[in-house]
Amino acid sequence: MIKNMIFPIVAFGDPVLKKRATEIDKDYHELDKLIADMYETMYRSKGVGLAAPQIGLSIRLFITDGSPFEEEEVEDFRQVFINPVIRSEEGSLWKFNEGCLSIPNIREDVQRKDTVRIDYYDENWNFKEITYTGLAARIIQHEYDHLEGVLFTDRISPLRRRLLKNKLLDISRGNVDVDYKMKFPALKR
Repeated sequence: MIKNMIFPIVAFGDPVLKKRATEIDKDYHELDKLIADMYETMYRSKGVGLAAPQIGLSIRLFITDGSPFEEEEVEDFRQVFINPVIRSEEGSLWKFNEGCLSIPNIREDVQRKDTVRIDYYDENWNFKEITYTGLAARIIQHEYDHLEGVLFTDRISPLRRRLLKNKLLDISRGNVDVDYKMKFPALKR
């Protein structure tokens, strides 16, 4: 039996988190293992989504599992998104207090539309065109942003970002208490 690898989560400040990720193809090296390792990493970190840039890979891949939320709409929302393209974001704007594994211990209200239409390939390379709503749409939008080089802190007011500046710098320097492995950009040698 092959043991899953737990990746360190890349912390705020690493350039990979601000870069637009590139598409992959069916021949991507050990994709099945990568997906399994990403799930193991996400579960160990107590997340509901994880994008490849958060483990240092600038590729268009993210995973989700909404089961930690108690909402019925996402209890079976375990999905792999390969080369996703959001076609539309519609509906009402709603605020939700978001967090991110790459920005631990910081949560902020972020406004997003409540419906998203997305095209993607699943882990078996089946093409999907699906519309998601509510919490599932929010999880997708958050993880998709990672593939576009956007963090949830980019979606809050400039004033709130300025107020968080020192906390964000502390995260990039490794001055943060988390119970999962992380890789801090300011500590790279």
